[in-house]
Amino acid sequence: MHDLVIRSRRVALPEGIRAAAIAVRDGKIVALADYDAVLPAAATTDLADLVVLPGLVDSHVHVNEPGRTEWEGFATATKAAAAGGVTTIVDMPLNSLPPTVTVPHLETKRSVAVGQCHVDVAFWGGAIPGNLTSLRPLHEAGVVGFKCFLSPSGVDEFPPLGLGEVEQVMRELVAFDGLLVVHAEDPVRLHDPVDGSYRAFLDSRPGAAEKAAVQEVIALAEATGVRAHILHVSAAACLEPLAAAQARGVRITAETCPHYLTLSAAEASSTAFKCCPPIRDAGNQDALWQGLADGVLSCVVSDHSPCTPELKEGDFATAWGGISSLQIGLPAVWTAAAERGFRLTDVVRWMAAAPAELAGLSHKGRIAIGCDADLVAFDPWAPITVDPGALAHKNPITPYGGRELRGLVHATWLRGRVVGNGHPPAGSLISLHHNRIGNHV
Repeated sequence: MHDLVIRSRRVALPEGIRAAAIAVRDGKIVALADYDAVLPAAATTDLADLVVLPGLVDSHVHVNEPGRTEWEGFATATKAAAAGGVTTIVDMPLNSLPPTVTVPHLETKRSVAVGQCHVDVAFWGGAIPGNLTSLRPLHEAGVVGFKCFLSPSGVDEFPPLGLGEVEQVMRELVAFDGLLVVHAEDPVRLHDPVDGSYRAFLDSRPGAAEKAAVQEVIALAEATGVRAHILHVSAAACLEPLAAAQARGVRITAETCPHYLTLSAAEASSTAFKCCPPIRDAGNQDALWQGLADGVLSCVVSDHSPCTPELKEGDFATAWGGISSLQIGLPAVWTAAAERGFRLTDVVRWMAAAPAELAGLSHKGRIAIGCDADLVAFDPWAPITVDPGALAHKNPITPYGGRELRGLVHATWLRGRVVGNGHPPAGSLISLHHNRIGNHV
């Protein structure tokens, strides 16, 4: 007897979309059968022609709790995730107070998350000046990897690393095959905007700054043998050095974000569009899509970095830089991808399988026997209009307000349980070692 069977004529399996029945027991997928197979179960759901996707994995989310919970907290962020078909998030180590740069700080963050999470949550550790000896203990405590900045992060408690310090961190991580994820902008090539316009802000963070930093990270990764990953690639100039490094066998991957793929500089009508690195022009956007098609960019993740409305006031020189898109990443990316001739299976690879692989969460991101029964009922052609006030994240700020998209999430299951839509929190805290180290109980 199975706990649950979900049937659909369109299930997004690793080998493609086909009719299937998914059997779930104890939160895991235990069988995949024909759509009309006889599978005894305590409950059966027939979704007919709705597509069943694996739950998305968003490996780049700033929750900000504790310390800046007025910006975003675990309850609101994970509720938004569930509403958007995201069943696992990986929380970034900064903007919370304290930042996740020691094991006690990690335990502080975990303690406040327990009981609040509507989806599963894993954690990044941070690499900052002075915490080299904390990296292995953090790894052993279950963080999925370590984030560093090469340029100022925007918060004083999470300073950037110099290149010599980056090399030290890499040599420490390679001893236990740790992963370093890098905000790559060369600080020497950044400058303050000359005025408050979007053009001045864009000019202050040129693509050349990204490319130069990416080249430095590649050189260090090649010298040390570490696993490295470039976060939120916005500049197409980065693609050539990344492709060349990957072809030579350097252990380096890269991601981009929905806003770089779906928004352009010409649309930047308010500070809701401000993020670092910035949204660039339409030609640059075309090249990023090609980077995904070529496999140079493997992941599409939100970089959900919210703040209070007050911090988004002012102009592009003074407002906080961060985009809120955790709930609407799937329809935003799918709408643009479909227009460019990509398939829904491509979106699943970019937004579920690849981020799960990056974070070492092998039991996530795929509809396969043995994986967690994290599933999404999705209507890819249903029209939606983004209403900022109806989004579940804490502050109703998004550059997607009023935008017409396609793709509606009808239901989200986490380990076989429906989440979101008024259901109580059912998420667990998970570690790199695949242990559930805390949960909703």
